[in-house]
Amino acid sequence: MDVAFLGGPLPQHGVGVVAPFDFALDRELWRWVPDEVSLRLTRTPFVPAGVSLDLARLVSEHHTLREAVRALSASQPSVVAYACASGSFVGGVLGERAMCEVMSAAGEVPSLTTSGALIEALQELGARRIAVLTPYTESVTRALEDFLAQADVAVTGRAFLGLTRHIWKVPYREVADMARRVVSADADALFVSCTNLPTYDVIPQLEAELRMPVVSANQVTMWSALRAIGVRAVGPYQALLMDAAARPAEPEGQEGVT
Repeated sequence: MDVAFLGGPLPQHGVGVVAPFDFALDRELWRWVPDEVSLRLTRTPFVPAGVSLDLARLVSEHHTLREAVRALSASQPSVVAYACASGSFVGGVLGERAMCEVMSAAGEVPSLTTSGALIEALQELGARRIAVLTPYTESVTRALEDFLAQADVAVTGRAFLGLTRHIWKVPYREVADMARRVVSADADALFVSCTNLPTYDVIPQLEAELRMPVVSANQVTMWSALRAIGVRAVGPYQALLMDAAARPAEPEGQEGVT
């Protein structure tokens, strides 16, 4: 009998994740993670408020992030990710950078945010003009557009659901319908915002139908965190996760701006 497994478990890379108190998609994050990586999650303290600009600021306050990262430090992660789109874009590009600095100092490991990962992913894809789909209210969606503008990314179209609660309950069908309405020929990619919005299974479908890269908040967060420790995210038929040479060529006349 082979009893080699008794020497295990195998060593694991640790990825620390700070999520908002209402985050409901732990399982979705795990789907991008290979077997040799473990996620160590913690949540920000509960705030009795719906999704809004005020809530985005509250869940991303520096002292909140500092305490969350310190709690994660006991599990010795190799990188820490703040898995919240609105919380990381509400302060603009400079605010996002400051958040990373606070987390890195608190945990003494590299740190990143969902919004910073988005910009990194768009650069990887050569996408400078994107369509945006969000579950947020109009004011929160406009804050995302402002963040993208500061990063020199143009928004070609936008759609939003106006939700302030229970975002994790939005079905794939509704996401796909919105994507079809918002994407135009001059977009290099589509971004689906909010880490509390399920997207894993809809990304390949939309990429095949729209013939462009589709990136989501959870996808870019996991892709960037794993990339930071030299590990590839897993996920079938997702352009961001492919080697550049393996990505489908853009339709003629729709190449991404680099």
